[in-house]
Amino acid sequence: MNSIYEIFMALPLFHGVSRQRILQVVESTRFHFLKFADGESIVTAGEECSHVKFVISGSVRVIIANSDSRFRVGQTLEAPDVIFPDFLFGRDTHYPCSATAIGDTGVLQISKAEYVKILSCDEIFLYNLLNHLSMNAQKSIDGVLALTTGSLERRIAFWIMALTQPSGKDILLECRQRDLYSLFGVQRTSFMATLESMKQRGLIDYTSTRISITSRRLLLEMLQQPE
Repeated sequence: MNSIYEIFMALPLFHGVSRQRILQVVESTRFHFLKFADGESIVTAGEECSHVKFVISGSVRVIIANSDSRFRVGQTLEAPDVIFPDFLFGRDTHYPCSATAIGDTGVLQISKAEYVKILSCDEIFLYNLLNHLSMNAQKSIDGVLALTTGSLERRIAFWIMALTQPSGKDILLECRQRDLYSLFGVQRTSFMATLESMKQRGLIDYTSTRISITSRRLLLEMLQQPE
């Protein structure tokens, strides 16, 4: 039981809950431990989000792409983490991403009905989810507004923040440069100068078709500084 308790305590959305409450949840909740081999699909884009999926061992590569795949943002989530729980409720309950196992990966899966029971048994569970949803809603607004205002580097950073989770690593944006500078409404020379400046400061690296984020944390720190 201690190992199960430790797994739950390490998971996002369960932080701050007492040991006694966790043990009660373990005893009264139906959950499934799933194993995935390297390269095996865990989530398919457009799939119904009917369960909360926690990564409890290994890691997962998550990809978000637009309809024609001209823009693709990839990130790696390492255990313990959760795969886009934002889409469990609301008007659209379909995953916006695909998720694939990197190496042998373990996932703890809880159905929506069982998770609602967990939320109702202790307000800490509920507050954790509400804080998560509120934070993501606010960063999404910032990301959208940043497409047309502020310096170009801050606009790029906001966009990356909006499309990735706080714990995301190995973040990679795949697209043609001309599509990106058209998206941000700037000239190619300004766009390339901004990318080179961000590279020199250790924020990103780039090629003609990819932008890799050296550190999401450093991008966030930049955004927290006054312009």
